[in-house]
Parts: sequence; structure tokens; C-alpha cells
Amino acid sequence: MLPAEILKKIKRIHIRSRRMAETMMAGHYRSVFKGAGMEFEEVREYAPGDEIRSIDWKVSARMGRPFIKQYREEREMVVMLLIDMSRSGFFGTGEELKVDKAAEVASVIAFNAIKNGDKVGAIFFTDQVELYIPPKNGSAHIWRVIREIFTFKPQSRGTDIDEAVAFLNRVCRKKTVSFVISDFLAESCTQTLRLVGRRHELISILLSDPGDFALPKAGLLTVKDPETLETHLLDLSNPKVRKKVAAVKEEEKQAIVEESRRAGVDVIDLSTHASTTDVLTRYFSWREGRRRR
Repeated sequence: MLPAEILKKIKRIHIRSRRMAETMMAGHYRSVFKGAGMEFEEVREYAPGDEIRSIDWKVSARMGRPFIKQYREEREMVVMLLIDMSRSGFFGTGEELKVDKAAEVASVIAFNAIKNGDKVGAIFFTDQVELYIPPKNGSAHIWRVIREIFTFKPQSRGTDIDEAVAFLNRVCRKKTVSFVISDFLAESCTQTLRLVGRRHELISILLSDPGDFALPKAGLLTVKDPETLETHLLDLSNPKVRKKVAAVKEEEKQAIVEESRRAGVDVIDLSTHASTTDVLTRYFSWREGRRRR
């Protein structure tokens, strides 16, 4: 039996996420993600108004007149959720921890996928892959994913995004749309993101909390890294120290964003204090605009 507090939290996120998928975000997901890929179907003779870039030049040369390639969209898409379960995710300065926000954003994406007829799978990782849930349909499957986020007991504390993304590439041979949900406090993974991104569409969801950047005026404070367990003594009564810590954390965040972009991966910046619906809706709207250009 699950503790009453955990069960209440799971039900709240389950209900809230489903409502987001059915109301404010309806249509955005479908217009942005239209299938895992395109399968070649046939060639036909060129007609005025057809895209020039669709012309099959070899067939056209052989037939003496222009022909274009026609493709059929693959209807079913596989959405994978790569969820960071390392110790740094169990931090937050408001009502939600990073792991709570991860559960909510994963749930919203999963409900949108299921509503669109897509399959959803999940990979829970720390500095190793801890749990793999193969892609399936249905709201009961989403319930399992949410439940695992709140009840799963990881073996390790650290983070290895390289290993998680490489594992995705091994178990999912066909193209997926995969969301890496993490605070990205890990070693550089640009090369792996770039390589795996040739087969799968990768999207980074960068989790953060205002407390990552603004430390309280607390005098002398011993700070422990939740993953490495290293400790540091900081004099937080000194404004220069607080400002320096904030600047370093901001630089680290920008480095993470730039690393993803260099690998050709979109980045969704999501704070524990932000509205998940607003952030995802802005991203999907931006993606729609990009597709039309």
C-alpha cells in the first residue's frame, strides 16, 4: 500500500495533468508532432504547385519529364520520457520539488501523446539506467509512470545523461520523440546527444528552482552536494558571496542550454515556480511557427 500522502500527490498530478492535456494544450501537440517519420509510397507526375524539392531527379531524367516522390506519414509515434531520478531532483523552495515538476511535465506530455494515439515509454536514470518501461498506450500506463516517479527508490545518487541517451538508442531502433527531463547537473554529453539525435528527435526539459540561484542571508552555512556529498562552507552574510554563487549557477545553466543547442536539441526551460502549461504551450507555439517558415 502506498502512503496516503504519496497517493494524494499522485492523484493530484494525474488529474491536473489530464486536465491540462484536454483543455489549454489541446491541438498544440498534434500540430507539432505529426508522426515518427515519413514512409516512401510512390512517385507521380509533377503538377503545378508541387514542391520543387520533392522532384525525383533520377526518375524524371529517365522518363523525360518531371516526377515527384510521395510519402505517407507514419500515424503512430513513440514518445519516450527520460526522467532524471538523481538526488539533486529532490530539492525545491516552493510547493513543488524538481521531481514533482518532472512528474507533472512528464504526465502532461504523456496524456497529450495518448490522446493523439501515440505510445509512451519511460527511462528512469541516475548515473545508470535504473528502470525501463516499454512504450504502451492507455491512461493506466500513464498512471504507472507517475506512480513510479514518486515511489521508485534509485540505487545511485549521481547523474549520467550520456548513459541514459545511449540506452534509448539501443532499445528504440525506430525514431522516437524523446524528452530528457533533468536539471542536467552532469558531465558534458554533447557528442552523444548529437549522435543519437540523428535517429531520434531529442528535446531537453531543463528543470531548475529559484533556490538554485538565490541563497538566503543565513550567515555561515555548510552546503552539501546531494549527488557527490561534497561539502562547502559559505559565508552567506556576505552579499558578494551570494552574488558570486548566483553568477556561477547562471553561467552553469547557460552552458547547459548552449550544449544542447550545439547538439541540435531544443531546450525547454522549466522552473518549479513556473506554470507547466504556459511553458509547454509557448514551446509548442514556437515549434508551430518554425514548421511554417
